[in-house]
Amino acid sequence: MEGQNIRVKLGFVPSHRRMFKRSESWAKELRDRTLQILREISFLEVIAPDENLTGNGLVQTDEDAEKVIRLFKENCVDGIIIEAVDFGDEVSAALVASALSKPVILFATKEPPFTAEGERISDSFCGTISIGSALYRRKIPFVWGGVVFPEEKGFRESIENFARTCTIVNGFLKARIGLVGPRPESFETCALDEVTLIRAFNQRVIPISLVEAGALAENINVQEINRIMQSIRSEADTSTIDEETLVKIARLEYCLLALADKWRLDAMGIQCWGPMHRVFGIAPCHVSGRLVDQGIMVSCEADILGALTMLIQYLASFRKTPPHFVDWTVQHQEKENVFLAWHCGNAPPSLANDKARINQHGMGTFQLKPGIVTINRLAEYEGKFKMLMTMGRILESRQNLQGTWAWVEVPDLKRLYEAILRNGFTHHASMIHGDYTRPIQDACEILGIEIVRV
Repeated sequence: MEGQNIRVKLGFVPSHRRMFKRSESWAKELRDRTLQILREISFLEVIAPDENLTGNGLVQTDEDAEKVIRLFKENCVDGIIIEAVDFGDEVSAALVASALSKPVILFATKEPPFTAEGERISDSFCGTISIGSALYRRKIPFVWGGVVFPEEKGFRESIENFARTCTIVNGFLKARIGLVGPRPESFETCALDEVTLIRAFNQRVIPISLVEAGALAENINVQEINRIMQSIRSEADTSTIDEETLVKIARLEYCLLALADKWRLDAMGIQCWGPMHRVFGIAPCHVSGRLVDQGIMVSCEADILGALTMLIQYLASFRKTPPHFVDWTVQHQEKENVFLAWHCGNAPPSLANDKARINQHGMGTFQLKPGIVTINRLAEYEGKFKMLMTMGRILESRQNLQGTWAWVEVPDLKRLYEAILRNGFTHHASMIHGDYTRPIQDACEILGIEIVRV
């Protein structure tokens, strides 16, 4: 998989109220303790003011905020941590957040015991409310991290989830999605309004004709085709297809990779029915799964919002775990709360419970490996976006079904099915191994996407 050495840059704002001199040494101590914990997280790069930039490395004034803004911009931070290390200073903290337009997480810190004279030292519990209100009145969405000491498990978990949230938000905004061929005529369910994507997320949908895609096949790199064929043989059983079919599959993959490179695509929705087959002589199903394994999200039936759902899940995994684009196909004939997550052979081969097989049409055939999964679907109506979110568990089966598939158990299938119907979600969804509900939910709140959780 792509992106396994990901690094997330987070800017740290230790917010201190300078009028409270009695708490300054405590604020400095908490700043240092927090930095120590943050620097232990392997995939983080922490950018923070030091004692040479601001007093004790704390952010207390408008002037401090200006210095920190420059520091964060120079280092291109992906997100901002605001921690009230005592009462905190709401204005300087909010100035940093408003200047960067990056995801924000806000923490309050626990207080030390009273002094011998009965005085309080920190009051972070109180001051964090002021910081929260300053962000709210500026319409800056933020993730709430809780009231914690930095050494507590909850702090680290919140930071790790926030790093995933930042990766989702920054990768989703300005995403480039290829529309390779038109959607199937009868699939109104895959219709979309490109203008809403531009306005909401500054995204670009790039229409690509099948003529352009097919033209690439006329000038192929033979060495690259041979490399792709060898890669396919190494991961899948190709014993049931002839050499000519394997060449067609490799040529199609070569062309779609070339399009993704030319247009710098993060994802693509492809017209995977008759026209694609007539141009390339093969179905794109197995190729689609291989592209997802290579970090390019591909949805079937020109479903752009489906491809964007896949992109959100993939980003949540730090680009390590490939999602599977599925249909909500059928209820299990005997087991309650179990449905068949299926599509016609497009799952990433890395998800196969056993070695993938390819049929003569270019479609993969295998059962997905068991485990916990997150299931999502993005939808848009009247310029407003919503995201379906549920959890499930893939059950291992002894059945031998066509396509790429998994029986998935969910907590309440009837309730889930009704939520899909009543909210206008489509028959397509994206499913990823692992629990990514928290970073996806936080990212959706920042992006202005309503969560429909079942």
